[in-house]
Amino acid sequence: MLGKQRKQLEDVKNGTAKKWAIVTLAGVIWIAPVMSAGGQMWSGTSWQSVAAAASTNTTKLSEEILTSGAKLMKYRYTTTRSGSKVNVLADVVQVDLQNPHVKLDVMTGKGNKLNSKQSTSGMAKENGAVAAVNGDYFNVSGELSPIGGQVSNGVLVSTPSELKGMYALTVTKDGKPMIDEYSFNGTVKAEDGSTFALRGMNKEDYTVETGSGPYSHANSMYIYTSAWTSPKRPNDPSTTPTEVLVQNGVITQISDKKALNMTVPEDGYILRAHGTAATWIMSHLSVGQTVEADYKLVAKTTGQAVDPKSLQMMIGGHTILVNGGKAASFSRNIASSGIGGVRARTAVGYSQDGRYVYIIAAEKNSNSSGMSLTELQSFMASVGVWKGMNLDGGGSTTMVTRPLAEQSASLTFNTEYGTEQRQVVNALGVFSTAPEGKLKGFKVSGSQTLLAGQEGKYSAKGYDTYYNPIATGNIPLTWKSSNNGIVSVTNGTVKGVKPGTATLTATSNGASSSIKVTVLGGSSLASLTAGSGLGSLQAGTTVSIPVTATTKDGQSVTVPADSLTWEFIGFKGKVKGDQLTVSSVDEGAKVGYAIGRYDGFSTVVVLSAAASETIWENFENVNYPINFTTNAAGVTGSAAVVAGSGEKAGSKVLELSYDMTGGTGKMYAYAQLNGSTGKDVSAAATSMSMDVMGDKSLNWLRGEFTDAKGKTVYADLAKAIDWSGWKKINVDLNGLNIAYPAKLKRVYVVNVEEGQDERAMTGKVAFDNIAFTMPSKSSEVGLPTGTASLVLGKKSITVNGKSKTIDAAPVIKNGTTYIPIKHVLDVFGGQAKWDSKNQRITVIRGSKLIDLVVGQKEFVLNGKRQSATVAPYVSGGRTLVPIRLVSEQLGLTVKWEQNTKTVTISS
Repeated sequence: MLGKQRKQLEDVKNGTAKKWAIVTLAGVIWIAPVMSAGGQMWSGTSWQSVAAAASTNTTKLSEEILTSGAKLMKYRYTTTRSGSKVNVLADVVQVDLQNPHVKLDVMTGKGNKLNSKQSTSGMAKENGAVAAVNGDYFNVSGELSPIGGQVSNGVLVSTPSELKGMYALTVTKDGKPMIDEYSFNGTVKAEDGSTFALRGMNKEDYTVETGSGPYSHANSMYIYTSAWTSPKRPNDPSTTPTEVLVQNGVITQISDKKALNMTVPEDGYILRAHGTAATWIMSHLSVGQTVEADYKLVAKTTGQAVDPKSLQMMIGGHTILVNGGKAASFSRNIASSGIGGVRARTAVGYSQDGRYVYIIAAEKNSNSSGMSLTELQSFMASVGVWKGMNLDGGGSTTMVTRPLAEQSASLTFNTEYGTEQRQVVNALGVFSTAPEGKLKGFKVSGSQTLLAGQEGKYSAKGYDTYYNPIATGNIPLTWKSSNNGIVSVTNGTVKGVKPGTATLTATSNGASSSIKVTVLGGSSLASLTAGSGLGSLQAGTTVSIPVTATTKDGQSVTVPADSLTWEFIGFKGKVKGDQLTVSSVDEGAKVGYAIGRYDGFSTVVVLSAAASETIWENFENVNYPINFTTNAAGVTGSAAVVAGSGEKAGSKVLELSYDMTGGTGKMYAYAQLNGSTGKDVSAAATSMSMDVMGDKSLNWLRGEFTDAKGKTVYADLAKAIDWSGWKKINVDLNGLNIAYPAKLKRVYVVNVEEGQDERAMTGKVAFDNIAFTMPSKSSEVGLPTGTASLVLGKKSITVNGKSKTIDAAPVIKNGTTYIPIKHVLDVFGGQAKWDSKNQRITVIRGSKLIDLVVGQKEFVLNGKRQSATVAPYVSGGRTLVPIRLVSEQLGLTVKWEQNTKTVTISS
């Protein structure tokens, strides 16, 4: 996708037109090109790819049939960047062109018309594709047509642009693929026998890279078909058109120096001419006469003329990537094209014998880091691509596939924006042409992972002899587990019992299908949350505690709360379903803890007198300055409290508007609170929420704190602003290690440099009802404060100036100071519990619960797994913990005095 060109376009067509190609795609002449690992260099005739000196490895992870003649293969590609190994996930749809029951074709926007766009999955659903990827590049601020040529179902939809080094894939109707640069050659023949050259079909205006003049539509004639739905052919204010309507081969209208006020009818086409082409029309064409249009494509490598009618499909792309099974020299300057860096990628290629087409997508999401183009070249060659080219990538990269026995295609992996799909102008689709076959088998579908106590939902769907879904009616199924102690089956209900793996098998009429189900253990979890983690410590109180587990690989699983093992401190209670009930409160208890464990992994609900969310700022009576600022010259905007609209009518909101079209690089638009100082957040907060009016710009939304230690802390409010209108967002602050009291300094929009063309440069967001949850205000009331000092090797502790004896002295091991945690808790409040069986020490203070295991550098803080550089250890029968790590996690401040070997802890 090509973005807005901002300053670079100001001189084109006197600043009135959107000439995109020469700026963003054209190779430029570098006087002294800079080369770096994974970059490119000018060879004098082409841009050479420069592969980083690194070993790579490609491993196939899985393979699944999509339909007869097409299968999905998942790979892990391992490479080295900056001395570190990096794993990338890539997905390949292999299509057998010799299989008569499958074909490739190109889908266009909505209703298979130009001047529209739609998500890849939307096009797949509309057209019944079993698989699809996003297709050609296009000008996002233009008229929504592909830059390259396009043939769909044997019909020429759009011709190649006159740009150098832009490749396209064609497949003939007899199944022969070819990747080449293509040009267009066409003529219009009048009834009197005279002819004039056609320059293209269904093209928006652009700057060409040939010697025939810079403007695509000047002194030229184009043909527009009913695939072009816009009444402007094109929206080009620099050339005045003369247009001819041809219906069923006969001229029905001629409009001299004025566009016809109509769209192209289904039974005809419009010739659009300017300059010398318009003069030819007025000299040789008349209403009622016949006219003929003849055209062909020409392959650059062979010079072969290609009749578009001989093609099943054609899709345009960008640079060539692989030729002869090896990385090819880039055919365009990647740096000036704006497609460098490590991004999600889409590409297509074919095998040496021409039998297989490979549709390729490299993932960039929470599970995968994306690829550079040189890495993509390496990967493509490793999976059998003989010749291949690049398609539009980055935020556009989307692959959808139809799982076996399912009715429609769905996302194969998350895009750079999660499940959000960018709308594009065309997509490459895979289609089944098979007749309906007989029932071949069925597929068990359902979760492959469960937690103990979790019920799983499983079903069986049928597929036919061509691997297409088939109606199976009510198939009588019998379910069986290979180990009921791990996964139980009772009256058709499947439930996880304890960690391990079992095979779940469905049987019907002698046919069977199985799925392996793993019940996850605590070691597989990244976090375990129980509702808000907060509640009121009052007898009779009921707290909703729906438990959600997040695995290390990012899966989010709901777990019945009563399937956890619960321990109550400070009160007596019970958990039934997802409800915690406080039966009675222990005498003198100010804070209560409900500690739930799943296979040893803990979560905690802290009960105190008042731990509710408190509005911190609603912007109704702001008495401090708010101002706009930015990091980049050329970025403008405003930040102010204004009257709300829509659902916020009648209230005031903080509005932040921005215009980044004049800036470059990574750009920020800040709404600063209280000048450059920020506004106080007085006590420890576990979470923050706010109402945000989004602008669907896909920009990054953040907040910036300055904490009690002067440290700047950034909080992600939204990785991508992918919504419009008002929405409440919640931010977990537990893992940010903010030292309180802190200040919220500003909220802001970020447009990072990489992939900048994919996000809006202008927009407006608004904020209201910023709130914090501060359980520490109640759960930490009454905790002792003061200062305690310990000296290495001495069995004493000085508390607020008074010394007392302790039974173990602090020690240093590998540069870290250790001490039994009991001595810290005796001074500053809290409690610790030792689990000898699991070698685990649990520390509780105020609103914090920490689980540490001897010898392990990971610990769990309030249900979230965290990493450390040190671990507890046992010495002389005592468990020693790293004093700085634990104390700071409990909200204490630790200082080290090297000269006196003294540790000072304060609260």
